[in-house]
Amino acid sequence: MPASARVFPLSELHADVWQAHALATAPARVQATGSVALDAQLPGGGWPVGAMTEVLQHAGVHCEWRLLLPALVRCGQGPVVLVGAPQLPFAPALAAQGLPAHRLLWIAPQAIAQRLWAAEQALRCAEVDAVLLWVAAMRPEPLRRLQMAAAEHSKLLFVMRPAQAQTEASPAVLRLQVGLDGQQTDALEVRLLKRRGPPLEQPLHLQARAAQLSMLLALNPGSLPRHRDALDRTAARAA
Repeated sequence: MPASARVFPLSELHADVWQAHALATAPARVQATGSVALDAQLPGGGWPVGAMTEVLQHAGVHCEWRLLLPALVRCGQGPVVLVGAPQLPFAPALAAQGLPAHRLLWIAPQAIAQRLWAAEQALRCAEVDAVLLWVAAMRPEPLRRLQMAAAEHSKLLFVMRPAQAQTEASPAVLRLQVGLDGQQTDALEVRLLKRRGPPLEQPLHLQARAAQLSMLLALNPGSLPRHRDALDRTAARAA
């Protein structure tokens, strides 16, 4: 070691220098997830605004609305753009939980290239608050363009992909796998696969149903509507 070199103790490092053994703070904005337990495990305490969050799910499982709805309700008053959603969402159910139909913009291109283009254009739109994109296996380069667009325009960006994409490279700053909790009724199991912080060995178990809806169902079990969110039929059948 050169005589002029100095070894700095960790305590003297600048606060902006992230240490890998600690959960990073977020220099940009975050949006609370609606779950205290999940917020506590995310850098900055919420979904990153201006960055890509990747949500992985097994085939036939659609828990994205249960996971993301609280944040989408509170992220603003502008459009929430759905690109390539597998089915049209049941708007009255979303409106009952605070996301009115006039905020939803559903774009349904079939080709992957068209979906990516539509998502990028939506991220560049000043009025848009959040973009949700559904895609399958693909190279990381197009996703990197979306990550850059989300950062440039400070948008919430959620990309839903199949669980097998876990082995593929991704520019997402946050990756998680979500499914139904086999041990608890009406709960989600969330595994944090990538975050700026130490690995989280154990999955999180999150209550999936809004507290108000849980109370209503407890008072009147027959009050559950016949028409459920079309994007969450698998979860609804298991509830």
